[in-house]
Amino acid sequence: MSATHQTLVVGGGIGGLATALGIARSGRQVRVLERADALVEIGAGLQVGPNASRAMDELGILDDIRPHAVFPRRGVMRDAKSGKVLTTLDLSSFDHRYGYPYIVLHRADLLEALVLHCAAHDLVTIETGRHVTSATVDSGRARVKCADGAEYETRALIAADGLHSTLRKRVIQDDVVPSGYAAYRGTLPIDELPTEIDDDAVVLWVAPGLHLMQYPVRGGAVYNQVAVVRTDLAAEGLDVAFANTCTQVRTAVAAIGQDRNWPMFDRAPALTWIRGCLLLVGDAAHPMLQYLGQGACQALEDAVELERQFRTHHDDVEEAYAEFQRTRMPRTHRCQTSARPWGELWHTDNPLTVAIRNRYFALRRADDLSELDWLYARADVQSDRLREEDRRAIRQLP
Repeated sequence: MSATHQTLVVGGGIGGLATALGIARSGRQVRVLERADALVEIGAGLQVGPNASRAMDELGILDDIRPHAVFPRRGVMRDAKSGKVLTTLDLSSFDHRYGYPYIVLHRADLLEALVLHCAAHDLVTIETGRHVTSATVDSGRARVKCADGAEYETRALIAADGLHSTLRKRVIQDDVVPSGYAAYRGTLPIDELPTEIDDDAVVLWVAPGLHLMQYPVRGGAVYNQVAVVRTDLAAEGLDVAFANTCTQVRTAVAAIGQDRNWPMFDRAPALTWIRGCLLLVGDAAHPMLQYLGQGACQALEDAVELERQFRTHHDDVEEAYAEFQRTRMPRTHRCQTSARPWGELWHTDNPLTVAIRNRYFALRRADDLSELDWLYARADVQSDRLREEDRRAIRQLP
């Protein structure tokens, strides 16, 4: 058994490293255990709303991200069959309204910035090749055991081990919820694209049972594409699934590799993230479908809030955890429960719903951001109405 560590974070992805960095910034020593032999990020593109670029700034990494990011001017939703523009969103106005920009970037660039900042911090230690397989938890101490036999003891255990978290089982007995959809991801150098693109926009093409998301990353040098289809359509292959879409979409989809896809899951909102000195964060706590673009963003918000609570409560882990959960849970619950119907609206095959959706989008102005304030405005300047909406979201859970 090794010495008792002040704080132990299990998981070295974006959420885990951001959490470790925030904890270290609060003055606590922290050790990260990552199961992989190297710190790598699965996936490619990442949409970062103003709430998350604000969190990056509060963690001290935003300036490192800027040179690698793209600052799109517009969000565009288009009908994947006809090619018609359904609605646009003025992303360039976000900085003025919310104080921070909407950016898109490569996940690996964000992970690299977090690795560099953690490595430069005297209070952070990262160990790779440490697959945590079990944990014993009580109110003041936890012990974890790794597949290679290594054991660690800690006074504060943070589970940042993702959607299929091993440690979540110590807090909640539940299962992941299949969405019925799978994602295919791909990137290409911008000058190798086989079709015309809108290089200053995030473009979403929607049709019944599928969608295609496109945007540039890595300073505009690389184009990221994600094709999402119902799993029954995925079985036929992307070309068949997208056969009835417009030429521009079919050409774009043909450039996405089809050898691997990622089934999409979330979980029902949890009633607690805490057991003794164990706390769940990020996807281990509140996994959500990607339709709001908030999975990694909410993990970054978690890191900032946990730093704030440890600064306030110091060695009182129980109080820090309780205040963290009280502050964060209504918001993440709302994100989880809002993402599901938003995806259903993209993929609906009901003609009446499609007609109402398209009519509504056609009437809204590109600069009308009022429906996004709850998601992107600073928590400490949000109206009482928005905070009450978050509280209602948690009260309405079954």
